[in-house]
Amino acid sequence: MERVNTRGYERRRILGIDFYAGDLGGAIDQVSNGGLLVVPSAPSLKDIVSNESYRQALMNADLAIPDSCFMVLLWNWFERDSLKRLSGLKYLRQLLLRADVRAPGDTFWVMAGPASSRKNEQWLVSKGIVVPAKCIYEAPMYGCEIEDRALIERLRDLHVKHIVITIGGGTQERLGLYLKRNLNYRPAIHCIGAAISFLSGDQVNIPEWADRFYLGWFFRCVSSPARYVPRYWSAFKLLPLLWRYRGKLPPIQPVAGAGARAEA
Repeated sequence: MERVNTRGYERRRILGIDFYAGDLGGAIDQVSNGGLLVVPSAPSLKDIVSNESYRQALMNADLAIPDSCFMVLLWNWFERDSLKRLSGLKYLRQLLLRADVRAPGDTFWVMAGPASSRKNEQWLVSKGIVVPAKCIYEAPMYGCEIEDRALIERLRDLHVKHIVITIGGGTQERLGLYLKRNLNYRPAIHCIGAAISFLSGDQVNIPEWADRFYLGWFFRCVSSPARYVPRYWSAFKLLPLLWRYRGKLPPIQPVAGAGARAEA
């Protein structure tokens, strides 16, 4: 097991990805100075062996937090470690307490579509966070290769400090890396996926106690079994990957049709 203090923080290398092993406040402070933060879920992380662009996004992120309870449980079991899960939902709650995130015009939101955008914006307003229309962007359906010049141009004009991406896992990370590589400045890019949807009512509400006890997946599966049970069942592919490779990056095994927007 590799346990190293680098870039100013302790991390664990899991499947070749450096996962942050500090507290949430430290993670927010780290990325708020500029950089890409990713929150890989188990159903998406299993695709590290088949989706090259997703793999590159994780490897080139400035910070990855261990939000996946399944990954953390397996890792601690296999390695006799005590890595703590850092909830993406809790991360968002703490992020939204920052004055530089709440200030109108300082944060840009990439939403999954009109319905999600409307609910999320209403929830933000209810929390005293007013987002100007120019700082909300409804993402198109991205393909295997992400190209979005309209988004790049708007962000270059606005020069916001924070970019929060709320689209599906597997796609949001690739979009985050695209922005990191193509913007002419270095904002903080937070790929928090469905976290805001659990708060806004766009998806099933996940109470804080359920998130704390690793039960978010259960609430989602109960709310929409046909949608989420197959998704979380597929996450079991992570078990043999972790058992075999532990801290090493698995070899790539391309499959046809990788890409498109993943489920949040």
